[in-house]
Amino acid sequence: MKLAIRLFAGSALLLGLSSFAAFAQSVISAKSGLIHYVEGKVLLAGEPVESHLGSFPDIKENAQLRTEQGRAEVLLTPGVVLRIGESSAIRMVTNRLIDTRLEFLSGSAVVEAADLPKDNGVSIVYNDYAVRLMKKGIYRFDSEPAQLRVYDGEAQVQADGKIVSVTDGRMMAFSGEMAVNKFDTKDGDALYRWAKRRAEYFAVANVSAARSVSQSGSSFASSGWVYNPYFSMFTYVPLNGMFYSPFGFAYWSPFTVYRAYYYGPMAFSRGQSTMPATSTAPGRVATGNSGASAAMNRGVSPRIGGLSAGSGQAAPVARASGGRAGGR
Repeated sequence: MKLAIRLFAGSALLLGLSSFAAFAQSVISAKSGLIHYVEGKVLLAGEPVESHLGSFPDIKENAQLRTEQGRAEVLLTPGVVLRIGESSAIRMVTNRLIDTRLEFLSGSAVVEAADLPKDNGVSIVYNDYAVRLMKKGIYRFDSEPAQLRVYDGEAQVQADGKIVSVTDGRMMAFSGEMAVNKFDTKDGDALYRWAKRRAEYFAVANVSAARSVSQSGSSFASSGWVYNPYFSMFTYVPLNGMFYSPFGFAYWSPFTVYRAYYYGPMAFSRGQSTMPATSTAPGRVATGNSGASAAMNRGVSPRIGGLSAGSGQAAPVARASGGRAGGR
């Protein structure tokens, strides 16, 4: 009996250490283009992308990612996520972090730039137009009608030897005039709302990831994507401080995450959770009727894919000003 207890305790210790090690493995790769999450029918280079826990294919240069009745989420440079809707297609032109370039071919796509390090660059090309992201923000691309909308941030559009800046609440039709007009940032569709929900999952996963990196004792030299084994997904962990994503959710570094636990979610909450009531897919929260934030306010640990988040997981905190397109 005592031997069994010692073996059990030893196994638990090894499991805990391996979890810390898994958290400490920051994926600061030399390439962009990790296919992080898919729903429905998604094709990479003509072949179906199958979702497996812990398995994330990457988009090679010149390869196309295409959705039919499905959606896809792609990690680009650290802090930048591309989410494409149904009947959409992109092509990876170059996947280097210092100069990530994608070709937007058709459909609709939302780019969330929670962070844009100075030594990384992201550009998206549509026909003769090259769009470079200049600030963190939310950027929407559509092919019908062909246009760029900037919900938050700033993009520079280059075509025919001209460069035009498009900032918060402005849009540009991909036409010869390159005219910039205002649009209603509260006008959001199903793709926008899905992108916002996915952004909240990243923020939920960030808290326990940042805490575990802090407790692991391993070096953490720069911001990057970190795998959270409790959630079976990657999340973004900044090197220092705490900041709000363009959708309004908090990201904590290993050096500040203690504040999320000490003060609790209400100390930094300035908005509402967008979590659906239930979900069972990997990387989705299933916390009951009121989402992760409300669950934590009741002292209940959020659960992901039927698994406890562990380590006293705190909820994301949201700004009222983030994610302007409302509804579900």
